[in-house]
Amino acid sequence: MTETSQTPWWHNAVIYQVYPRSFSDSDKDGVGDLSGICDRLGYLSWLGVDAVWINPFYPSPMADFGYDISDHCNVDPAFGSLESFDALVLQAHARGLRIILDYVPNHTSSAHPWFRASRSSRADAHRDWYHWQDPAPDGGPPNNWVSAFGGPAWTFDERTGQYYLHAFLPEQPDLNWRTPGVEAAMFDVARFWLDRGVDGFRIDVANFVMKDPQLRDNPIATEPSSTAYRPLGAYDTQIHLYDKNHPDAHPVYRRFRRLLDGYGDRVALGEINVFDWPDWRTEWAAYYGAALDELHLPMDLSLVGVSCDAALLREAIGASAEALPAGAWPTVVLGNHDEPRVASRWGVRRARAAMLLLLTLPGTPIMYYGDELGMTNGVIPAGRIQDRWGHQAPDTSLGRDPQRTPMQWDPTPDTAGFTHPGVNPWLPVASTAPTVNVSAQQPVPDSMLSFTRMLLKMRQRHEALRSGTCTIVTGSPETSDCLAYTRTTATESLLVAINFGDRPVQIGDPSDSAALIASADTGTITREAQSWRLAPGAAGVFTQPAPSTQQQRSRSRGTPVKVLLGVAAAALTTGSWIPQMLRSVRSRSVTDFSWTYLALFLLGSSTWVAYGVAAADITIWGTNVIVFAFVAVIAAIKAASRAPKHPTVGSGLPPASEGRGR
Repeated sequence: MTETSQTPWWHNAVIYQVYPRSFSDSDKDGVGDLSGICDRLGYLSWLGVDAVWINPFYPSPMADFGYDISDHCNVDPAFGSLESFDALVLQAHARGLRIILDYVPNHTSSAHPWFRASRSSRADAHRDWYHWQDPAPDGGPPNNWVSAFGGPAWTFDERTGQYYLHAFLPEQPDLNWRTPGVEAAMFDVARFWLDRGVDGFRIDVANFVMKDPQLRDNPIATEPSSTAYRPLGAYDTQIHLYDKNHPDAHPVYRRFRRLLDGYGDRVALGEINVFDWPDWRTEWAAYYGAALDELHLPMDLSLVGVSCDAALLREAIGASAEALPAGAWPTVVLGNHDEPRVASRWGVRRARAAMLLLLTLPGTPIMYYGDELGMTNGVIPAGRIQDRWGHQAPDTSLGRDPQRTPMQWDPTPDTAGFTHPGVNPWLPVASTAPTVNVSAQQPVPDSMLSFTRMLLKMRQRHEALRSGTCTIVTGSPETSDCLAYTRTTATESLLVAINFGDRPVQIGDPSDSAALIASADTGTITREAQSWRLAPGAAGVFTQPAPSTQQQRSRSRGTPVKVLLGVAAAALTTGSWIPQMLRSVRSRSVTDFSWTYLALFLLGSSTWVAYGVAAADITIWGTNVIVFAFVAVIAAIKAASRAPKHPTVGSGLPPASEGRGR
């Protein structure tokens, strides 16, 4: 796609995700806050990202740390105030940074005034704002739906004698979007924040908002099935056909898109989880809208669950590209607040390869805070576990605290610069903080942080990395462990190569290329006679001849032969006319002037044709053929008009040649 002045800002942007509890604590309470983010905007500008996505900071009982919202239009005191939010937006925009907020439409907190009114009485006006159902004949839940956090997705309310639905915790009751008042109220929530200057939303579990109106049982999974990027226990025992992803969600997002479009250049990202559905990528891609009129960026989360294996990555990248609707813009995601960090999943030695992949694949990259440093999962002692999942299943990987540990700003013991010395952070700082931190890496040219910053600068300089086409390089069996692809525009071509294997690979042609960047700490890259040699773990970006240069070079091969052929053709074409032309000049024969004109024209135009052939330019060659025909006709007409006509037989006039004076 060629960039123009009409290209949306989010096509070229790199989005940086901030988990506010863990980014920077300004008020010495051990919890990150909005003013802390504001204090670090200079760092984000220096790093080179373009937008900041902030996870929920709204008032909440914190059963799910902000995703159980009790007031959609305010700021929880732990994070600051509306005034501190306004200051953040103002200062971010002054630095050229966009602000994206989490928008949580599927559920509220059970402490929300809407739900409190809803559960107060079956006759309350807000009753149908949530999903209430009578018990099954046996007194149990209305159907077999299960919660993502384990157990039934229905909780019985003793006061009103009905069950309410919650896809997640019982403290997170699901809103009923089939009630018009819900959509109106939630759209007003979006307007509230848009009016305060936000640049877009990341929509939490976007495909959950509409359920099957018949409340049919989900099918039981007949074989192991992962509904997310990792196993979720009992939730994986069902194929979730009826408790989410109903087609009626699409009209909702078309209306939401119209709301956003009314505010100008705003963006909607969407979290779409349908991994257990047959042909799930088709379902994911449907959220772009049939006319690209729903979400701008349904987030492609497929790479979050892929190991660092070249074959698996090729397959996942290719499958997503194939499912992408024409004209749609992709996203690239390797980590977030719900999943183990990529440096822990792939290993520290592959952290640079992961960052290079994130920032060179086509689409809008979304970078999780700390990944630019190579932060790994922290170790959370049993007495410090905060996440509900971690409490419910402490011996599993379900707990999300390890990937949410405080940002590592400096080597200060116990705080890492996240909060003030002597303050206990809400989660323990990871053990890597003494060496893996901003202050240690910022001045070192070959650090992970410097590597990330160089990659971001490279994206800014090279349009091919932002908007060029992407072609996977299949290579040979010897290079099967190397993931390689080209990013190409009309004027530029770059080769990206990452060796995930345990042996060196050779790829590309170094004769007319250069290495733009290489992950030197994990493996060397050397130029050899016929190829680039990538050591195990090495990753790099290389220049290649641009397509226009390659085509010109291809056309120019054999040019000396074409020149000779062109000259020979000109000589043969004009040779038979030259004697006639010379005789005409000597005899001054008017009748031969037409041949003279043609001979002169053929000599000149044939030379131009020869030039066109020699230049291997079909445009020049074709133009001269047309000119040749046009001028030939003009020359013949002009010559004929200047030659006197012979007298007719029996006219009594002498022949013209005899009657002319000397």
